[in-house]
Parts: sequence; structure tokens; C-alpha cells
Amino acid sequence: MAQAKRKQKFFNVGIPLIAKETQLYGYDIEEFDGKTIIYDLTRLLRGKSMTLRLKVEVKNEKATIKPVELKVMPYFIRRMMRKGTNYVEDSFSTECKDATVRIKPFLITRKKVSRRVRKALREKCREELQDYAKNKSVELICDEIMQNKIQKYLSTILKKIYPLSMCEIKTFKVEKENVEAQKEPTKEEPKAKVSENPEEKEVKPKEKKTPVKKKAATKGKLTVKQIKQEVEG
Repeated sequence: MAQAKRKQKFFNVGIPLIAKETQLYGYDIEEFDGKTIIYDLTRLLRGKSMTLRLKVEVKNEKATIKPVELKVMPYFIRRMMRKGTNYVEDSFSTECKDATVRIKPFLITRKKVSRRVRKALREKCREELQDYAKNKSVELICDEIMQNKIQKYLSTILKKIYPLSMCEIKTFKVEKENVEAQKEPTKEEPKAKVSENPEEKEVKPKEKKTPVKKKAATKGKLTVKQIKQEVEG
């Protein structure tokens, strides 16, 4: 008997970062576990040539997608270059909330500047990006890069050193995921358990109930009556 051939299918997988879906073509969805997808963001970003690399993870026959890398295409940067300007670029790794990340900023000055100014721009840009990414997750940083929020934030700070014609994050790449970040919320659970406070709250209202005030009021009334009797007498 001839065995039936397996047919390939399209599997719909959602990308929550963009709020869109893609289709994966294969025999089974488990085949895509650990593989990467490249998604073109040129239409979404209105002509800005950028690609998003995503990693597929399959658990219980359900696929989830995580962002791994954002990259601006080199021909887009080449198009923005002009004569009589200088460019400043850098590459460094830093830690964010749930991973260690490599960031490559790219700056273009309005006119030619000295080496000292370029060095100051590079160092200030690195300091600001390291502070910016400390308490933020990978998905949030990717979303803010696509919405051009980080670039605007940097350009407003760096223009105090020298005005820029372009401020861009050329690449944003996840180097290593931090598993310890997922264990942090579990440590806070035993701290929320409070057994002694309700007992103390029950004791406090009992102490506040003091019959002394009523006695003081009765004494006051008696003294008034005595004064009236003395006046009438």
C-alpha cells in the first residue's frame, strides 16, 4: 500500500508588537520552534526602511513570537548622508529589564565638526541610552524605536552639544535573555502576607473608647447647676 503524502499548510501566527498576523508554511507548527522570521516594516513606518527579526517559540501546539532584532537598512542611511556633514556611530552592549542588548546608534551632524565634538556626542549618547534601557523590556524598547520616541528624546538632549540632522538607532539586537527577571515577582509574594496587622487594628479601637469624656461632660453640667443655684440664692 502506498503511503499518503504529507501536505504542507499555512499556519497563522500573530505578532503582538505590530498587532498583525503572518503565515508560516510547513508540515507541522512544531517544526518552527526556535526558528526566526524577518518582517519588513517599510510600509508600516511610511517609507523608513527597517526590518524586524522575530523568534518563534512553540508550546502546547501554540506559537508565540518575540522580537530579536531591529535593523535599519544601509541604503536608507546612505540616502540621508549629505556633503559637508559628519557622522557619528557607536556599538555597545547594555542591560535592560529582561535581556542583555546591543545598541548601535547613528548620528549625522548638520555641518562638519571637530573630533572633540564627535567624541562628546558619542559618549553622551551612550550614557543616555544605558539609563533609558535600564528599567524597560525588549518589546517596549522595540515599540518606542518604531514610533521614533527614543530618537526624539536623544536629539533634544544632544542638540545642546551640537545640532543633528539625523538621530537613528541603526541596530537593536538581543544578545542574551535574562531568566532571573521572571523570578522577581515570585519573591515579592511572601512580603505581602501580613498576619499581625489585623490583630493590632482590632486592639486600637478598643483603646480609643474612653469613658472619660462622658464623665467630664457630666461634671460640667453639675457645675452649671451649682452656679445657677448660687445666683438664685
